[in-house]
Amino acid sequence: MGYSKEIIEAANRAMEQRRRQSITKAEQRRRSFFSRYPRALEIERELSRTAAKAAKAVLTGSNARLELERLKESNQALQSELAALLKSAGVSEDYLEIRYACPLCKDEGYVDGKMCSCMKQLLRDEAYQRLNALSPLSLSSFDTFSLDYYGEAPLKAGGIPPKKRMEDIYRYCKNYAANFDPQLSPSLLMQGATGLGKTHLSLAIARAAIGKGFGVIYCSAPNIIGKLEKERFRSARGSTDESDVYLLECDLLILDDLGTEFPTSFSSSTIYNMINSRLMASRPTIISTNLTMRELEKQYSQRLVSRIMGNHVRLEFLGSDVRQKKRLIR
Repeated sequence: MGYSKEIIEAANRAMEQRRRQSITKAEQRRRSFFSRYPRALEIERELSRTAAKAAKAVLTGSNARLELERLKESNQALQSELAALLKSAGVSEDYLEIRYACPLCKDEGYVDGKMCSCMKQLLRDEAYQRLNALSPLSLSSFDTFSLDYYGEAPLKAGGIPPKKRMEDIYRYCKNYAANFDPQLSPSLLMQGATGLGKTHLSLAIARAAIGKGFGVIYCSAPNIIGKLEKERFRSARGSTDESDVYLLECDLLILDDLGTEFPTSFSSSTIYNMINSRLMASRPTIISTNLTMRELEKQYSQRLVSRIMGNHVRLEFLGSDVRQKKRLIR
């Protein structure tokens, strides 16, 4: 699906604003230059007239070849005179022209019907900005994830050391991000106590997916339930919103902090429908939760827990609160 309608519209507005700015700046340069060099304006007007004369000569057919040759010589002389004026003013030859931010597409966003690389970058920037407003995306990357805070001793006899477990999870997530495909990548369940890096790694995956041009939504369970509940109220009053549709159709949904939302019949049914609909459409979801299996079964219906456990790759995070360790070090 790629980017949401909101992101595309925002990128289009940014592109249009960029184009207007390029044109406005060119107009300002031209006015300033013509006020200092009136002859330059006369030359431009004469060049425009020569173009009209050339078209007339072709249409009339009378001595067209000779007339076109004469006009060509006149045109070249005028262009040379204008170039000399620009040089004497100490400005570049393109000073009077529009300097587009992207010469390839002339700030239109498309070349021969195909999206220009500058438009793709605007879409990525807008997606990053929106996701960053809701999450610490700027701080969350695979490069900033440190394994130094995870212990090397097992938490219980015969158990796996937290650092070893987290090394495996880190490698899995990095590979998942590198090969992300909205049709083929599995859904993930990141499970473990608070402060173990679940949000960090899920956002690192989001960063990589956005960089490839995929549409990503990040939301915490309490926030999205609150938002959808308000939208349901507005819909009852005749207003519509696309959030419901995009949650189901985005390339990757990250549902953070599952289990921290206030439990109601609306929240339970909404979460089930969201997860189930995406599974039915083979669209990946990354769920993170602090709840244990027993706590999940206590809070949610058996059918929801079954859908999650049966259709998500489970990544069980181990260790003690990394955020607390970082604060102690500071």
